[in-house]
Amino acid sequence: MTYTITLIPGDGIGPEVADATKRVLESAGVKIEWEVHNAGAAVAEQQGTTLPPSVLEAIKRNKVALKGPIGTPIGKGFRSVNVTLRQALDFYANVRPIKSLPGLEPRFEGTDITIVRENTEDLYAGLELMIMPGIAQSLKLITERSCLRICEYAFEYAERMNRKRVTVVHKANIMKLSDGLLLECFRKIALAHPRIEPAEMIVDACAMTMVRNANILDVIVTENLYGDILSDLGAGLVGGLGIVPGANIGKEAAIFEAVHGSAPDIAGKGIANPTALIQSAVMMLHHIGEAEAAQRIEKALLAIFAQGAVKTGDLGGSATTTEFTDALCKTIASA
Repeated sequence: MTYTITLIPGDGIGPEVADATKRVLESAGVKIEWEVHNAGAAVAEQQGTTLPPSVLEAIKRNKVALKGPIGTPIGKGFRSVNVTLRQALDFYANVRPIKSLPGLEPRFEGTDITIVRENTEDLYAGLELMIMPGIAQSLKLITERSCLRICEYAFEYAERMNRKRVTVVHKANIMKLSDGLLLECFRKIALAHPRIEPAEMIVDACAMTMVRNANILDVIVTENLYGDILSDLGAGLVGGLGIVPGANIGKEAAIFEAVHGSAPDIAGKGIANPTALIQSAVMMLHHIGEAEAAQRIEKALLAIFAQGAVKTGDLGGSATTTEFTDALCKTIASA
């Protein structure tokens, strides 16, 4: 079967890691026709927007997209492409698996959790105003609809991935109405999923627990801001944003993306680590039903890291993007 998938290479190192990922998918035998569309800072200079309508149309049409890192112009009034995509296409669930790879930071070996973050509201709704000179106000928007569906997604994910627990992370001891609504919805959804153990934790306690014993949290479900912060903390536990995958899931479409920045300082030097986008592509393969190919890539990736001979500079090695990709494709082919 041949799949038509939207590819947004992105800015900076984006095109480099996107090309590497395409090679890896091809080596795994997955047939993909890529519909390439550009977005981000470079496009803004040409078209006056970081997100041309054609990009949204392509994602709606193809239902699945793979996206490299995208920069947001600083001080020019352009909205983040990531935020715009999530809101325009109602990508309500941000899914971030946090899983250790062998041969990296030994203190956190065995870490294996997933953060499911509500993606469309909270403080990221951008409802701000100046009450008077010198006093700014941001409104935290939490709705029952969004709380129910993100909790439902988290429990369904736990069941699908054979997880045992879903932990809701909140600050309802202080924000009794907004975060209290999330708790209320979580408890309601939990009743419909008796095979999964529900747990509740205040966000600051969760941050400490992630460092001390992350795996007891299993699947975390939380609001937009907490999820954003905890996701980066989780990445730090397993080696950094350069290896962690991510996905934005909606009812009608999904986009799989590298969650790190566009790193313009190393763009074009051939030293970028493509692991994050490759692992995001693995998530994409599971999403479209190509589990066998996904598992082949996962197995090869684990083998490369376990051997430790081919690492990019951000992980303490000296391999170029091409050298890392060559080694991974060779391992896939020989499996």
